[in-house]
Amino acid sequence: MSKKKTNPSQEVYRKKLLRRRKPNRSIAGDIVLYLFLVLVALIMAFPIVYAVGSALKPLDELFKFPPTILPKHPTLDNFSDLFVTMGKSWVTFTRYLFNTVFITFMGTFGHLLVASMAAFVLAKYEFPGGNTFFKLVTVAMMFTGYVTQIPNYLILNKLGWIDTYWAIIVPAFASPMGLFLMKQFMEGLPSALIEAAKIDGASEWTVFTNIVMPNVKPAWMTLIIFSVQALWNNRASIYIYSEERKTLVYALQQIQSGGIARTGQGAAVLVVVMIVPIAIFIFSESQILETMASSGLKD
Repeated sequence: MSKKKTNPSQEVYRKKLLRRRKPNRSIAGDIVLYLFLVLVALIMAFPIVYAVGSALKPLDELFKFPPTILPKHPTLDNFSDLFVTMGKSWVTFTRYLFNTVFITFMGTFGHLLVASMAAFVLAKYEFPGGNTFFKLVTVAMMFTGYVTQIPNYLILNKLGWIDTYWAIIVPAFASPMGLFLMKQFMEGLPSALIEAAKIDGASEWTVFTNIVMPNVKPAWMTLIIFSVQALWNNRASIYIYSEERKTLVYALQQIQSGGIARTGQGAAVLVVVMIVPIAIFIFSESQILETMASSGLKD
């Protein structure tokens, strides 16, 4: 029996991979590296720890100088007072929560769908004006939301979408960051894989949903994180005027600006606002790292 020949390029790649898995570092180098990572982790975790600690402090500790990081007598009074204040509003807390969840879900889903489909066409098909269109998308990333607020308002007013959910949801579909991110990932996907699927009789939609999207999972997971963070923290006060359509962040920030008497509630507001984006990031991060480590494809 003849032995199976090994591709020289595969052998070189395997040796490089083994060398990468066994870094040439001393024990002292490893200790310094881990100490540096621990220091960076503490610096990044400090704002979150301080915010949670402040939300659990009674009022006398909140005004203490110099301030302490952790509460000496932790209490949940700030959260209970917050929900009591929200309960006195003529618009219920659940209504604010529904508005935010609906806007966040619909905006994120639409952004992911539009950005991924447009990126697939731009990355894997050549057509007149394709490069020009992508250059426009790249240029659009230079403009912040403050620059585009006036033209956005005029367009949405012409469409009759002011004071509706769609004034926030539809503009989220066209965020240039998502399209740029998805296109860059899809360009690294082997074209031979797509061509083989088409030869086997797969339709464009089948190729897109069953081949392209699973192999660019890191991109769309990252897109979801960014989109949820942007929409969840959107006050929507410029385009939505009716109180029953206001978002949860707007209502909480109104409470937060209530003066010294609501300092404790303001600290609790900060925790409530940031807990959802942080939770989504924590649950998504492991999937992103796992996918990046196991699903890389190259021609």
